[in-house]
Amino acid sequence: MQTLLVVGAGPKAVAVAAKAAAMRAAGVPAPRIIAVEPNTVAGNWLSGSGWTDGNQRLGTSPEKDVGFPYGSHLGQGSSREINRIMMSRSWSSFLVEHSMFAEWIDRGRPHPQHHLWAKYLQWVAAEVGLKRVAGRVTQLGVDGGSWRVTVAGNGADESVIAADAVMITGPGPSDRKLLDHPRVLSIAEFWDLTGRRQLPAASHAAVIGGGETAGSALDELVRHDAMLISVISPNATLYTRGESYFENSLFSDPSRWSALSPQERREVIRRTDRGVFSVRVQDALLGDNRIHHLQGRVVAAYADDDLVALSLHNETRPQRTCRFDLVVDATGGNPLWFTELLDDAATDILELAVGWPINQDRLETVIDYDLSVSGLRPKLFLPNLAGIAQGPGFANLSCLGALSDRVLRSGLVADAAATATAISSTPGT
Repeated sequence: MQTLLVVGAGPKAVAVAAKAAAMRAAGVPAPRIIAVEPNTVAGNWLSGSGWTDGNQRLGTSPEKDVGFPYGSHLGQGSSREINRIMMSRSWSSFLVEHSMFAEWIDRGRPHPQHHLWAKYLQWVAAEVGLKRVAGRVTQLGVDGGSWRVTVAGNGADESVIAADAVMITGPGPSDRKLLDHPRVLSIAEFWDLTGRRQLPAASHAAVIGGGETAGSALDELVRHDAMLISVISPNATLYTRGESYFENSLFSDPSRWSALSPQERREVIRRTDRGVFSVRVQDALLGDNRIHHLQGRVVAAYADDDLVALSLHNETRPQRTCRFDLVVDATGGNPLWFTELLDDAATDILELAVGWPINQDRLETVIDYDLSVSGLRPKLFLPNLAGIAQGPGFANLSCLGALSDRVLRSGLVADAAATATAISSTPGT
């Protein structure tokens, strides 16, 4: 693996680039990392990205930074040196570099706002020399044993980049919504109006979703004019993310994950990651009596005069319809957004590796130890879908250092296998 192209220049791309730079500094071979990103490094954490206004608080501890949990075993005898180098790219090192460490400690180690987390990632990217191609990936094709990546530049030109492996990151577009109506907002529209202070007042607003995307929208919405706010999700209640040592240790150290049954794994992820609010957001919402939970899955949406009618389905109760004058579709990103980039040949080889049809359940069960799709060549790394098969922290920010180890280990294993094959085929050995 000489070249690894990463779609997106967020935390996962920065973590892999930082680890590759540390490996080279410690004398361990590592691939060249190229990140394709239309905006800037960590753009999804800044205002204008469609996912935040930049002022929301990070859901995880910032000390779970690009090197966490600092247990690298790459390069055998060089591992301690790699970990030492990675520590110089830590969140604490960033604060020390910018004379903010003492204040952060004295304020009780608060979770930073998204724009500050973005500055940290940009600092790391600059320190390690991450190569960013300014543009958007428009197609992923295969050419023999390599990926052929078509990139539309921020101008009108297109270019093609050859890569030995591709890693997909990011949640995809944020502009989808269940109904084209002026009173129904995608999450991108919501943050755009919030940033311009033009969010319309509402007597009864609804936020659809029970995860962190919905939680951030709620955390902002309660500061605006709304007499009643309903949170719509299929869960029985609004769950809080588990934050004890026992839950967190499964995210930081996935070594025990393989011992759990598939049912146990899904239960852990359901309880601690998907469809849950952070403790901080939940605490902020508890004291606001305008917020109520409506259980159900939205199965229909239509205009009703100036209102928006949503039909909610529950398995054990009759379907009901509720009306709102503002609806925010905060159901989050589509984890399969990248499949729309695949050309016919790439789609065919993914179907052969996964089975047909390509869906989330199939992909989640065929992610290898190195976070790539099992049996697919050239390699396609899908950390955002690795939670079920490899550990709950790989899909989020909980173990970026372990993620980079898994991905970059793939190249080392391949090099070792090639060397062993060459030695065994040499006459006289």
